[in-house]
Parts: sequence; structure tokens; C-alpha cells
Amino acid sequence: MHEHTSGERPARNPRDLRRSNRDERGRSPEIDEDITGKELDREAARQLGTLTDSNRKWVAKHLIMAGRLLEVDPELAFEHALAASRRGGRLAVVREAVGLTAYAAGDYAEALRELRTYRRISGDQTHLAVMADCLRGIGKPEKAIELSQEPEAGQLSGAPRAELAMVVSGAHRDQDDLPAALTALEVPELDINRAFSFSPRLFAAYADLLERLDRSVEAQKWHRQVAVAEKALGTGAFAEPEILDFDDEDSDTPPKLKDVLPQDGPAPKGRSWR
Repeated sequence: MHEHTSGERPARNPRDLRRSNRDERGRSPEIDEDITGKELDREAARQLGTLTDSNRKWVAKHLIMAGRLLEVDPELAFEHALAASRRGGRLAVVREAVGLTAYAAGDYAEALRELRTYRRISGDQTHLAVMADCLRGIGKPEKAIELSQEPEAGQLSGAPRAELAMVVSGAHRDQDDLPAALTALEVPELDINRAFSFSPRLFAAYADLLERLDRSVEAQKWHRQVAVAEKALGTGAFAEPEILDFDDEDSDTPPKLKDVLPQDGPAPKGRSWR
């Protein structure tokens, strides 16, 4: 059923430019009947503890719906995140959800605005790659490169650093600077002997640039390593087929927020890196 707003809904602040606060905002999207709001992870639940009981339940349910729909219907996931923002917009976890769902839905300007706010509230630098990709998405590759040069970006490691490297490489390619694009990928995570979740994409991007720079022998080595990494990870051509049991009504367990808003950052997908 539809959730209706109540007297607890805050009055519109004309200085609040969030989409959830605009005059044309519609009714909030439907919430699945099995959603209780208790599916939130501990940290998200802690943040929501500052809200009143009714607002906490409202925000929690819409956050869970946003997570559930993120991969299958990003536009609707975005609407759920916006609904959560109407009553919980001061919370970092809510702004993060709005930013990531906006990004998934292709609204890069909105995503950038929300993730900047999330970064300011939380101090978390996890989503710098997504922010940089948003800057590419709105036609500002030079700003994406500048973002990668901030001191906080230099403190990244692992998946966040690898994801940012791929976005920055794409930004250099936007500017037709292939040597700089190649150099941007040469981070510690570009390890031919190790395979992480991001490695096939990182290896493929590196191989493609080597090929474009007429370094074909090196390119072939890295192209081969893409398949090696996928086999080690069980992804790509080596992924196990998903088997669905349609007789098991309890098989569709709602995800927790920590699962749908990963702390190692989602793979930026608003723009092509290659």
C-alpha cells in the first residue's frame, strides 16, 4: 500500500534544494508488505535512532526498498531514497542512499550533490570514485581529475583506490590524453599476480590503453590476465549460473542496508572507462 504523509512531515524549507523537498514531489512509492524496517544493519539503525518512532519506521522501510530495487529498478530505488530523505534528510546514511540511487538512475548532478553532503556529514571518503564519475557524467572530466588530487584521495587503498583510478583514467581519455590515462591506472592494486573483485575491469582497461598506445605485446599479456582473474574469482565467463527455486517462497530475503550500500564503494557505471 502507499504510505501517506502525516503531521510529522517537516514544512518545506525554500533554501533546501534537495529534490525530495521540491513542490512537485509526488506521493511516496509503495512499500512491499514483507518489509518491517528491522532489516537495517546496526550502524544504519543507530543513525535512525535520532528520529521519532513513526519517522524512524518510515525512513527504515524506504531505505530497505531502495536497496532491494537498486539493481533491478534504479529509478524506483531513487524514489524510495527520496522518500526516506523527506523525514531523515539530516542523516548521513540517508544522504548516501539518495546519492547512490541517483547515480544508479543516471542523475549525476543530484548524485554528486548528495554524495558531497554525505562526505561532509560523515567524513567518509569511500565514494570519491562515484563522485568523480558523476563529474565526468556532467561533462567535467577536469574536475574529476582535480578531485582525485585532493589529500583525502591519497589516503585511499584497495577497492576505493582502484575504482578511483579507473574513473580518473576515463577522465583523461575524455581529454584524449592516453598516456595520462595509462599512468592513472598504475596503482598498487594493478597487480598481475593477485585478483580482487575489481581486477578484471582494471586489467581490461589497462590492456585496452596499452593496445591504443601501440604496446601490443604488453596488452596481450594483460588481456590474458583478465580471463585468469575471472577464473580465480568465479566471475565473467566463469561465473556460476544463478539457480532460482520458484517453489521456495522464503528464498527472497530482503537485503540489509550494509549489503546494498557497500563500504568499498560501488563500481562506477555512469560513464565508460574504456
